[in-house]
Formats: sequence, C-alpha cells, structure tokens
Amino acid sequence: MSAVTLVDLTHIRSSEYDICVKRRISKFCALTGNGSQEPVFVIADPESSVGTDRFPRSSVLEMFIGFSNSPQVLCKSSLSASLYAFKQAIDKEDISHVKIITSSHGRALFQVYQELLFTSAYHFEYSMIFDSVSCDSCPLGLCTDIISTQQAAAAKHQLCAFLQRLPVVKGDITLLKSSVISDCFGHGFTTRAGGISYINTLSSLNLFCNPRRKDPRVVVSENLRRLGLQAGFSPQQFNLIKCNHASDVWVMGKPAPDSYDGMVTNQVGVVIAAPGADCMPLLFTDPVRKVIGVAHAGWKGTLMGIAMATVKAMVSEFGSRPEDIVCVIGPSVGPCCFTLEKDSAREFHAIHPDCVRNMDSSTPYVDIRLATRILLERGGITPAHIEDIRIPHLSDSTLCTSCHPELFFSHVRDGLNFGTQIGFVWIK
Repeated sequence: MSAVTLVDLTHIRSSEYDICVKRRISKFCALTGNGSQEPVFVIADPESSVGTDRFPRSSVLEMFIGFSNSPQVLCKSSLSASLYAFKQAIDKEDISHVKIITSSHGRALFQVYQELLFTSAYHFEYSMIFDSVSCDSCPLGLCTDIISTQQAAAAKHQLCAFLQRLPVVKGDITLLKSSVISDCFGHGFTTRAGGISYINTLSSLNLFCNPRRKDPRVVVSENLRRLGLQAGFSPQQFNLIKCNHASDVWVMGKPAPDSYDGMVTNQVGVVIAAPGADCMPLLFTDPVRKVIGVAHAGWKGTLMGIAMATVKAMVSEFGSRPEDIVCVIGPSVGPCCFTLEKDSAREFHAIHPDCVRNMDSSTPYVDIRLATRILLERGGITPAHIEDIRIPHLSDSTLCTSCHPELFFSHVRDGLNFGTQIGFVWIK
C-alpha cells in the first residue's frame, strides 16, 4: 500500500524554536532512516518562524538530505488550509495510507480534522515521538491528548469557513426543473457542476458522502450549502433518503426505519430529496392535498415497486388521490448503457417487452424509466402527470447519465468512486 508521512511542526511556541524543530526532525530521521521512499510533508504553523528569514524552508529541507523525495513544506494561512492542501496532494497520487509524526496534543487535534476531512477510505497511523520536546504550551513536554468540545468546535468552524471561501471546481450550479410541478412547490434536479469536490469522478457538486469514497462529509455539506443558496432552501431543513435499493417508505413524523427508499410528508418548508447516479430520483407532488414524496429507484427498487409504494403512502397517510399526483422522473442511466443478467432482464420483460432490448443476449439492455412509467400508469397515475426530466438545450429524448459525463455522475461509467446528484422538493 502506498503511504505518505506528515511531520507536524505546528505545536511549538518556544523562544528556542530553531532547536526544537531540528530536534524533532532529527528524531524523525533517526526513526525512519535516511533513504525513505515515502513522500514526506512538513506542516508548520503560519505564525511560526518556518518559512521566514530566521528559519527558512531551505533549513527544513536540508534536514532531510538523503531522502529520495524532498519534503513538501505546508505553511498555509491556517491549519485547515494546510491539511486541505495535504489531502489534495495525496489524492492526486491516489495515496490513502497516512503516517503522522506529532505529539500527543497534536494527535488529539489531528484526529478531529481526520473525522472532518477524511473518510474511512483512508488509513491513519500516529507516532508521538515529539512529546519530549518542550514547547511554550507545555514546558515539560507532557502535552495533553485531550481536546475540549470548544476546541473541536473551533476546528470545525475554521475548516467550514475555509471551505466557504474556495472557488467552484468547474461551472455554476444548474438545476433542471419540471413544467408539470405546481408553483406551490420548490423543486429541482442537480447536475454535477457548481461544487468544490475536486476528485475527478466526484467533481464537482457531489451531494452524497459514502465512507468508502474520498469526498468527506464536510465537503458534501459545503456543496449542499451552496445548492441551498441557489435553490432557496435551508440545509437545516434538508432530508436525504437512506437508500437500501428496496421499497420501504418513511412517513415523516413517524419513527424512521434504518433505511428507506421512499419518503413522504405534508410538512411545509421541509426539503426531502432522493439521490441518483444512474438510479432514478423520483419526485411526487399532490397540489390538491399539498403532499410531496421522493423515491430512489434503481433496477432492484423498480422491480420491488418503490414508485407505487411511495404513491400508496401519500394516499393512505394524507388522503391523496392517484389522479392528482404528479411524478417527475429524474436523470438516470438509459437503455443505451444499462445491461442486466438475463434472469433479471426477464423480470423487466414481464412488465412490458419494450422495457428490454436484445432479450436473447446474455446481458440485455434494460429501460428502467419506461418500466417505472408503466408501473405508475397501472397504479392510477395519469399519463400526462408523468414526466421524464429534460435538458433544455438537448433534443435527445433519452436522457442518460452515463452518456453525459459533463453533466452527470454515473456509477456505470465511473466505477465505484462515483459522485451523486439528487432530486429535491419542498412545500412552499
């Protein structure tokens, strides 16, 4: 496994700073041995003397003579900025194993940032070989390994403030909207532009944090904050489906199940949303009863009936009538790119033969959107009340996430480290 070492020099506040730095780095060199093949980063406090005339960066670099790679010194405007630059650097090289050389106090603080800025896709090791070096905050070198709630909150606030100042990675936020949804509802489907996520397959408005991927929750939260500003809702009112590719529906106000692929409510101002990256985000609105619903429908959920399960929840819980309900089908993979094993494709063929292409092949092409439309119509939804979302400037009648990498994330196209767009709706 590729690894990187981060040497923490941020906790020294000594009048003999030069000596402390040299002792720390000498101890690190003795521990690792000259000639290490791993990249080394040195992170320093911007208020320290590292990088100044009194202790120039060249002096730090000289201490690593013999290493195959000269260390990169990170001395940004804040610890948040330095660690973000570090994360960008290791992500560029696809490195996920991080060794941190620090003190006990440094470990406690860095673990706060680890939870905020990294996911379980990364592996961290800590070596507290600097505890014996004195510093102003702990003259005896017995640094505490406890971070107070206030210190942790301050670190999060600093990081969030830093992220808010970052420019977008590419493009502006663009929302796809439906003409069949009444103006008494706010709604939209996102594309991939307008956020700060920088990893290629997650760039740039990724709106879902999966611990197995490398986009942390704090970055996704900043993307959501920017979306809320654009769309006109508060992130504090935002609720995203906890999908499991099944057919459970949560009625807001009742105890929530551990996972659910549908959600319905009649609460004003509450934003509900469904994710999608080839799977369909479905929006449901009832302008008569003022009820809304969302559903996440992949091929498994489609066969299990998640679309009609959401409709039935609106009917049974809030008195909606199927003929009043409007459903908009969001961006998803099209039959041009989506295949299934023959046994699974046969179940779609049973819904309607037009849902499957090349049924005789071992992996037929499947149209999950057509299957959803057919199932909704059979359930009593008026055909004119079912709309496939369109991209205004494209005439292609088959909107496919896999075919439009400039607009959408796609699991089929991008593999396991894919980003996520959403469909969202609220009652004004």
